[in-house]
Amino acid sequence: MLEKTQQAQSRYSMLKSRSPKVRILGAGPAGLYAAYRLKCLFPDADIVVVEQNPPDVTFGFGVVLSAQGLQFLADDDPELVKAISTGLESWQDIEIRLGGERIRIDGVGFTAIGRIDLLRILNEKVRAAGVVPAFGRAVADLSEFADADLVVAADGVNSIVRGKYAGEFGTKVEMLSNWFAWFGASRPFDALTQTFKMTEAGPFNAHHYRYSPTHSTFLVETTTENFERQGMSKLSEDQSRSFCESLFRDVLEGAQLISNRSIWRQFPKITNERWSYNNMVLVGDALRTAHYSIGSGTRLALEDVQALAEAIASTNGDIPEALRLYEERRKPIVQKLLAAAARSADWYEHFEQNMKLPPWEFANEYMSRSGRVDPARLASACPNFIKQYAEWKDSQRASA
Repeated sequence: MLEKTQQAQSRYSMLKSRSPKVRILGAGPAGLYAAYRLKCLFPDADIVVVEQNPPDVTFGFGVVLSAQGLQFLADDDPELVKAISTGLESWQDIEIRLGGERIRIDGVGFTAIGRIDLLRILNEKVRAAGVVPAFGRAVADLSEFADADLVVAADGVNSIVRGKYAGEFGTKVEMLSNWFAWFGASRPFDALTQTFKMTEAGPFNAHHYRYSPTHSTFLVETTTENFERQGMSKLSEDQSRSFCESLFRDVLEGAQLISNRSIWRQFPKITNERWSYNNMVLVGDALRTAHYSIGSGTRLALEDVQALAEAIASTNGDIPEALRLYEERRKPIVQKLLAAAARSADWYEHFEQNMKLPPWEFANEYMSRSGRVDPARLASACPNFIKQYAEWKDSQRASA
C-alpha cells in the first residue's frame, strides 16, 4: 500500500509540468461546474464527466441560491452568474402559516431557479469549454479510473466513490426521523412559505417557493409517528401526490402537485472525516449533506468546486498538496454552515411540539432556529416583523 501511494504521489507531482487526466463522476451542478472550472484551469486537460442518467433527466424542481452565494461565485465567474441570473426568481419575504395566521417576515431575500434550467446553463458552459459529458453510463468498477490524476466524486448522496471507500474517508451517516417527499406545484408563490397543519392523525409541514413564473417547489414533511399512522408507506407515488394535494388544497388554490420521483424518505445526515483519499476527492452531497431547511445544498456544492479549483491553481497542479489545501481552507467555512443546518434540522424534528406555540411566538422561534440570526441581527434585517411581533407581545401582556 505504501509503495502504491508513493507511486501515485510521484505521478501527481508531474502535473506541475503537464495537463492532468481528470475523471468526474456525476453531471449534477457540482460535477458540471467542476468540469468547466478545471477545463478553464487546464485547457489541454483530458477531462471526462460520467453520468448514469440519460441527458435531460433530472430529479427535483427548484434550486435555492442566496444573494450571498451568487456574489461569492460572481467573484470568480461573473459570466456564469450573469447567465444564471437571467432565469432567477427573487423574493424578500418569508411567510409562516399556522393556525389560521399568515405572518410575513420581511428582509430575508432568496432567489431560485429550476434545477433543469441550471443544468442546461452548466451543460452549455461545459460544452463550450470542450467537454462533452458521457450520459447514460453507469460505473460498476472504480478501477477504470485508477490511472487518473484526479477523480472528483460529485455523484451525490448515494456516491459510489464514498460508498466503496467509506472507511478511508471516515464516513458517518445518520438518518433523521422525519419523512419528506419532494413535489412540484403548478402555481407560483410570492414568498418562501412554510405551511404547518395539524390533522386528526398528526402534523404536516409544507415548504414551498416558486422557481419559475408558473411553478414552485412543494416539499411535504411529517413525523415518523404520523407517517406510520397515516399509512404513507403503503401509498403509491400517485396516491401520495393525491393525498398531499387534498391536504394542502387551500394552499394550492386549485393548482396541482407534480411528481418526479417524489418518494417518501428520511434525510441522511452525511459527514466525512477526510475529504480525499489517494487520487479521489469528494464534493457536494457526496461530501456532506446540509438539511434542506436552510436551502444551501447547491450553493455548498458549487463553492466546494470553486475552492477545489482555487487550491489546484494555487499549487500549480500539485494534486496531493491541492487536496490538502482544499480541505484545510474549506472545512472551517463548511463546518459553521453545517452546525446551523443541524440546529435547523433539529427544530424541524420537533416541529409538532413547536406548533403548540402561539403563531407569532412560533414565527420568532422559527427565525432563530439555526442560531445564525441573533435578536440584534433579526431586528436590523426584519424591522416590520419585529415591530409587529412587539405589538403582539404588548397585546398579550395587556390581556393577561
